[in-house]
Amino acid sequence: MKGKIKGFLYGLLILIGVSFLLLLTPRAYDALFPEKPPLGYHFLTTSYLALMIGLEDLIEKAPVVPDDIEQIKNVTYKNINGDSLQLDLYKPKNMDKPAPLIVFLHGGGWKKGNRADMLPLLIDFAERGYITATVSYRFGPYPQCVEDISDAVGWFYNHGGEYGYDPDRIALAGASAGAHLAMIAGYGWKEKTKGTDPQDTIASKHHIKAIVNIFGPVDMTTDFARNHPTAISFIGKSYAEAPELYKEASPLQYIDKNAPPTMIIQGTSDELVPDSQADLLKEKLNSLGVPCVDYRFPLWPHAMIIVQRVYDYSIPKMNSFFEQYLKQ
Repeated sequence: MKGKIKGFLYGLLILIGVSFLLLLTPRAYDALFPEKPPLGYHFLTTSYLALMIGLEDLIEKAPVVPDDIEQIKNVTYKNINGDSLQLDLYKPKNMDKPAPLIVFLHGGGWKKGNRADMLPLLIDFAERGYITATVSYRFGPYPQCVEDISDAVGWFYNHGGEYGYDPDRIALAGASAGAHLAMIAGYGWKEKTKGTDPQDTIASKHHIKAIVNIFGPVDMTTDFARNHPTAISFIGKSYAEAPELYKEASPLQYIDKNAPPTMIIQGTSDELVPDSQADLLKEKLNSLGVPCVDYRFPLWPHAMIIVQRVYDYSIPKMNSFFEQYLKQ
């Protein structure tokens, strides 16, 4: 009996030691390789444990808007079925010339979330001299939210003079489902499936200049995607019932040689959107000669951007990307 207890205690000590090693390794890695993307914990349980014991911090999800940033809230960009779809803008005060615009789109599996979820990014980049915006969209089956974001892009093309941004320098950025919407709208879903309205001469002469994909799904036709309950709920039908919709809802198929430069931020342990999706995106962009900036965050799961250490690394990289491809 004593031997069994002793064996159990030894096993418990080994387990505790391994757990602490897993928890401490990312910090040691960062100290050795500060220029590389921070290392994560691979498992959700160890990630949660790191947060619980204070090894990691979450970002402030509702920061106070600084006095030098002007908020323009609840602007209606579309009315449909009696509902008003709205957006918010954030701009530096005392601007003396039109600035680039970055539109940040929230995630939530195409069925939840709020445009205010993007507030940290909105403020951070407004403080860097950009005008930033965030958009609400309808939840529910495809193509509602894609139509809404495409219409929002058209609205942004037409209202630069009113709000002080340059409609020739607009970027779309999003996280998870929001990244999917940023890509599918930015790569031309509306023009390539619906055609451009010939009467909208202002919108037809503009295009999205840059895209940031933060762990977003790219190809809805893969075995993983077509069998995932979130993807099936989004499409509204099974793959067997409507394979053409899964293809139509995939940003990957709209990429051509004129696609905007794209930045990828992806965790290698993402259980919801596997990094093989980012591989497909990078391969397609590279094959067409479209600039692609790719950052893989080792051993991080989905939604890693809300962890302060990941966020702090990502923001300067995003800013460098925008400096190169949006401000020019």
